[in-house]
Amino acid sequence: MRITKSFVDKVDIPLAMPDGKGRQAFYRDTAIPGFGLRVTSGGVKSFIVEKRVDGKVKRITLGRYGNLTVEQAKKEAMKFLGKVATGVNPIREAQEQRVQRITLQDAFQDYLATRKNLKPNTLNDYQRSMREMFKDWQSKALKDISRDMVLSRHAEYGQRSPARADNGMRILRAVFNHALQRYQDASGKPFLVANPVDVLSHQRAWYKVERRQSLIKDHQLKAWHDATMQLNTQTTRDYLHLALLTGLRRTEAATLTWDQVDFKEKTLTITDTKNGRVHRLPFSDAIEALLKRRHEVQESPFVFPSDAERGHLSEPRTAIKRVCELSGVTFTMHDLRRTFITAAERLDIPAYALKRLMNHKDPNDVTDGYIIFDVERLRGPMQKITDFFEAQFKLDDHTQS
Repeated sequence: MRITKSFVDKVDIPLAMPDGKGRQAFYRDTAIPGFGLRVTSGGVKSFIVEKRVDGKVKRITLGRYGNLTVEQAKKEAMKFLGKVATGVNPIREAQEQRVQRITLQDAFQDYLATRKNLKPNTLNDYQRSMREMFKDWQSKALKDISRDMVLSRHAEYGQRSPARADNGMRILRAVFNHALQRYQDASGKPFLVANPVDVLSHQRAWYKVERRQSLIKDHQLKAWHDATMQLNTQTTRDYLHLALLTGLRRTEAATLTWDQVDFKEKTLTITDTKNGRVHRLPFSDAIEALLKRRHEVQESPFVFPSDAERGHLSEPRTAIKRVCELSGVTFTMHDLRRTFITAAERLDIPAYALKRLMNHKDPNDVTDGYIIFDVERLRGPMQKITDFFEAQFKLDDHTQS
């Protein structure tokens, strides 16, 4: 048959199947072999072209009738068939053109889609860096982001915050490394020649950002504790105390649920950890008392509930600021973790016990993989650390001076 405007306008619409599923019918043009019309039971009419490409029959949708006229569809079909006749694979050609147009935003979303296990805080950090540091690069094609652009942007943001500049570039490097493996040309080679962020290593342009060493010193612990006791919210106060007494990371403590707390065995278990290893800790007397008090007023699956959409407490910045003002002690949530491990080390806690208390995992320590650690072996060290903190909380000003 000849596919004409009159034919397309009058063509029969196939009936849907008895179970309601759609049907489609195909009509092929006799004048242009490979050109055709597809009609669905929903009344959609689309032009197609079919041809054997690289040994396989390929069917390509050219567009819907209405968006394309019959004559326009025929011209597109002839272009496709002409390329095949000259040995060109139009499908692969179109794929390569799409790859060449991949933008930073496209590549970033594709990267996130493959990193399904990113923790919420990490995901937020990645998205914030993209929004802030690379806001004007979102619509740029990856191939148009040059080494000079990377050097310039890194230096620009480094004047504000060297740590954030480095962090943003590490994220950008990861996106480009993903793209190098993800997007390829017809021969299977990466369409990107190199990762432009590598220039920072070649030029030794990364900033040497010193790791934070801040913590709450022994003589500051009483003032800090007294200030926390003046907070209006018991939930926030208990959260800060538990973080200090356990050394848990802020999110591990904030997302703690009652099914992770075992009052019979007197342990709490963190399953979603940074290194992926389940982290079990025994109660000390003070930790047990804190959790029992909270359990008596339980109103949520979370130990530290919040009215926020997430349902649990997040980093209580207002409360932390208030404690800093009242005590004169400046601290962050991670400072509490550093304070815990510093106290433990000073109390001569055995090295392997210390690593387990902090849930640190050293991939180079073969011995660690062979030691089956009983949580009961941590109960004594945990109580010893708690006793140290409680002793500091009770010291009077004369004793500390």
